[in-house]
Amino acid sequence: MHITRSKSLFEKAKNFIPGGVNSPVRAFRAVGGDPIFIKKADGAFIYDEDDNEFIELINSWGPMILGHNHPMIKEAVIKAMENGTSFGAPTAREIEIAELITNMVPSVEKIRMVNSGTEATMSAIRVARGFTGKDKFIKMEGHYHGHGDSFLISAGSGAITMGAPDSPGVTKGTAKDTLLAPYNDLQAIENLVAANKNEIAAIILEPVPGNMGLVLPKERYLEGLRKICDREGIVLIFDEVMTGFRLAKGGAQELFGVTPDMTTLGKIIGGGLPVGAYGGKKEIMEHVSPAGPVYQAGTLSGNPIAMAAGLTMLQYLNSHPETYLELNQIGSKLITGISNSLSKLGLKYTINHIGSMYSLFFTDKEVFDFTSAKNSDTSLFGKYFQAMLKRGIYLAPSQFESLFLSIALTDDLIAKIIQANEESLKEIL
Repeated sequence: MHITRSKSLFEKAKNFIPGGVNSPVRAFRAVGGDPIFIKKADGAFIYDEDDNEFIELINSWGPMILGHNHPMIKEAVIKAMENGTSFGAPTAREIEIAELITNMVPSVEKIRMVNSGTEATMSAIRVARGFTGKDKFIKMEGHYHGHGDSFLISAGSGAITMGAPDSPGVTKGTAKDTLLAPYNDLQAIENLVAANKNEIAAIILEPVPGNMGLVLPKERYLEGLRKICDREGIVLIFDEVMTGFRLAKGGAQELFGVTPDMTTLGKIIGGGLPVGAYGGKKEIMEHVSPAGPVYQAGTLSGNPIAMAAGLTMLQYLNSHPETYLELNQIGSKLITGISNSLSKLGLKYTINHIGSMYSLFFTDKEVFDFTSAKNSDTSLFGKYFQAMLKRGIYLAPSQFESLFLSIALTDDLIAKIIQANEESLKEIL
C-alpha cells in the first residue's frame, strides 16, 4: 500500500487547516501515523488519493446504511440540483420529510430542521430551558452532543459537583449550569436531582452512546430516567444523531420502548449530506419561534438538496423494514467471526454490539460507562487499527468511536474482514 499522495496532502493541509484536518479525530493521533485522504467511495469501499481500496466500517459515521454513493440517493440529489441548490425559503419537500419523521419516530410530534447535530442539541437544550423556565441540565460522562460550549464539560469532584470547562474558550459561567453524571448510574441522577431541586430543565443522553466506543444501556436504565423526569418535571432528551433510523425505523427509543420528550437527529436524515433536526412533543415544540418565544434560525435549514437525499433515504427505510433484519444479520455474522478469532488467540477483549453498530475493546472487563471504556488498552487498539488498515480494512481511527455497518457488506466481504482481523491480531501479539 502506497500512501505518498496522502502524506503530501496532509503536509500541505497543515499549512492552511488547524492540524491539517477539519475534524480532530481524522488526524489519526489516537492510532498513530498520518490520515488517509479519500478521493471517492462506492458501496462498501472507499478509495484514497493513491488509489488504494479499503473495505470501510465507518460509513461516514453512520448515515450510509445502504452503502456509499447509492444510485437512488445520487439520482435524488442530481434531480433536486436541477431546480437550484439553495433558496432560503420554504419548500414542499420540507413538509414531506417532517411528516415522515413524525410518523416514524415515537417522540416526535413536531420537528425543526437544522444543519448539524451540534445545532440540534444546542437548540433542544435552549427549548427545554424555555419550556421549563429552568437553567440547569444533566449530561452523561463520555456522551458527545456536538461542540456547543455547554456540552464541553468535564466532571468535578463527586457526583453532585457542577462541571468545569473541558476546553479553553468555554467559560465557567457556561459550565456552572451543566451537571455531569456517569452513564448507567441511576443513583447518580437521583443525587443530582436532589441537590438541584426544581432547577433542572433537561437530561440529555445518547440512549446508546457511540462516542466512547459503543456502550449499551443497562436493563431498566432508560426506563428509570423516564420515571425520574416524569416525577420531577424534567425534559428527557434522547440524542439519536447516531442511532436514529439505524437501530430501528424509530431509533433506539422504538427498540427499547422508552419515549423521550425531545429527540435530536442527524446524519441519516440527510442521506449523507449535512443535516440535523430536533423535535418532540407538540407542547414543547410550540415554544420555538415563530410559534413561540424561543429563538432559533438557520439560513440553510431545510436545504433542498439535503432534503431530497434524506427524504429518499427515509422513504426507502420506511418501506423496506427488512433492511433492519439484514443489518442485524450482517452485524451478527461479523461479530461472531471476530469473536472466534479473539478467543482462539487468547486475547482479553470485550465486544459491545447492537444491530449494525459495534466496538471492540481490548479488555476482559465489562465496558458500561466512560470510566470502564477508558480502562481498555488503547495502545493495542492503535496497533490493531494500523494492522487492519494495512490489510485494506478502514476502521474508525479511535478506540472511542463506534463502527457502523451497511447492507453493502456481502458474505464475501465479511469473510475478508474476519480473515484480516485474525491476521492483524496475530501480527500485534
